[in-house]
Amino acid sequence: MNTALTDKIKRLPDCTCGNLQSPAGNIPRVTTKLSYKDYLGEISCRFNSFRMNYKIEPGIYAVGSPDAESDVFVSANYKLSFNKLRSALNGMNGWILVIDTKGINVWCAAGEGTFGTEELIKRITEHKLDKVVSHRRIIVPQLGAPGISAHVIKEKTGFNVYYGPVRATDIISYVEAGYKATREMRTVRFGFTDRLVLTPMELSLVFQKYLIYVAAIVVLFGVGRAGFSITNAMTFGMPFIMLGLISVLSGGFVTPLLLPLIPSRSFAVKGWILGIIMTAIYVKSEFFVPANMGIAADMLAYIFYPAASSYIFLQFTGATTFTNISGVKKEIKYAMPVYISVAVVSIILLAAVKLEQMEIL
Repeated sequence: MNTALTDKIKRLPDCTCGNLQSPAGNIPRVTTKLSYKDYLGEISCRFNSFRMNYKIEPGIYAVGSPDAESDVFVSANYKLSFNKLRSALNGMNGWILVIDTKGINVWCAAGEGTFGTEELIKRITEHKLDKVVSHRRIIVPQLGAPGISAHVIKEKTGFNVYYGPVRATDIISYVEAGYKATREMRTVRFGFTDRLVLTPMELSLVFQKYLIYVAAIVVLFGVGRAGFSITNAMTFGMPFIMLGLISVLSGGFVTPLLLPLIPSRSFAVKGWILGIIMTAIYVKSEFFVPANMGIAADMLAYIFYPAASSYIFLQFTGATTFTNISGVKKEIKYAMPVYISVAVVSIILLAAVKLEQMEIL
């Protein structure tokens, strides 16, 4: 067996179950049943950077026993997207054309341009789709539409682009209805459960930075004239450690869940609103009373931590269907100068708090 063929076999997903002969050559067949490894992979994608490498080899895959008349469904090579599609095709005979989106899901890849016209044309041509099927119809997920120019694909390949439903679970109904989608199929939902599922990944990334922040606070307030004191670190540092945790939970968890209920269209403002509310509740509680800390500590609490909540929640824009690229860029343009200014002021206030702790001020 030659090296190229061996490498290709090694790159095939573990859901393959044989091959199907076609005029374009052997095509891997994949099962529509998800395994425990697939479910474990989905869970891992929600909690860590595992998702950055959770992808499959671009190419054509067969589902069931498709023939030249069977439909062609386009997918990103993010394995979670691929798994959702193949499992939704249970009971159907079809082809899945996987394009190289660098392991990014359809929605994000369309915005970044990797789920795009040129890549789709390349895969149609490279994998000889015109020899695999006799019709000239490809079904693209609706969320991939921003990256696709249907008329260019028609001109370059002869294939007509059909935009399928938002959710893979509606594909069978869509096909049975003569490739017509109902309003419900076209509706992009981003409900409470959808948002809840996304929060673990966002939180896991933020918590990595939060741990560095905690270490810095412990060192800052633990070091004094007599050396390092864990008592001082906890007495003076704990309120700020708690405020940091509140910012993380506010921007990375509570605000995403309450997204539609919070005033303002701006994600930065939404994150700040929840941040200021949760900060105020904590500051007004009996826990925010470290000894020898005056107005500087209060100012730091109300200036830095709501802004931190705002910044954290602004990162959530890439995971939602509420935003678009131009809107996100515009918001970042106006928000970043504010964040930088807040950071500078906060460093000065933190220095003042430290000096107050050491009874220099």
